[in-house]
Amino acid sequence: MRIPKDATLLRIFVGETDRRDGKPLFESIAIEARKANLAGATVLRGRMGFGHSSRLHSTKILALSEDLPMVIEIVDSWEKIEAFLPILDVMMGDRGMATLERIQVLLPGSKSST
Repeated sequence: MRIPKDATLLRIFVGETDRRDGKPLFESIAIEARKANLAGATVLRGRMGFGHSSRLHSTKILALSEDLPMVIEIVDSWEKIEAFLPILDVMMGDRGMATLERIQVLLPGSKSST
């Protein structure tokens, strides 16, 4: 699948214990992104973070948390990301946060200049 050079990054922040239909929310979001034929998604597990509650979640031994931050990054054209947003809104409900960034995609071996 070809990603346009001028693309959009959708970054989604959820907790590791957030669920949707019994499955981890981060997994459900990545699967839905695939079903929507988005160009790519990556799920990252954070080592430390805090959200609106200001409660610190960390992998440190003395502060071990089972609810570490999860970040899902999805890249595609603005139009395809925009079409996915209503699906994401329903899936997330009142959990987490999402951000959008305009980006330029640099593909390995590309001869185009910036």
